[in-house]
Amino acid sequence: MPKTLADIKSALDSNLGKRLMLRANGGRRKTVERAGVLAETYPSVFVIELDQDENAFERVSYSYADVLTETVELTFIEETTTGLV
Repeated sequence: MPKTLADIKSALDSNLGKRLMLRANGGRRKTVERAGVLAETYPSVFVIELDQDENAFERVSYSYADVLTETVELTFIEETTTGLV
């Protein structure tokens, strides 16, 4: 992952609208894993819209510092399109 907050923001800006897997520290040795779409980026935070069938709430936001300190790990999912002939 990029080394500075500006690098992280620009990397996320280039992936807006893409599906991702989110792994975050939930506190007290709990790790939370969720799937969703990178919806918006702001100067100091980014917003992920979560899949509704799996989660109780619609959106979560994290700071770029969370990614830098590895409190939050993002893995973008490459969507493969299979065309029907």
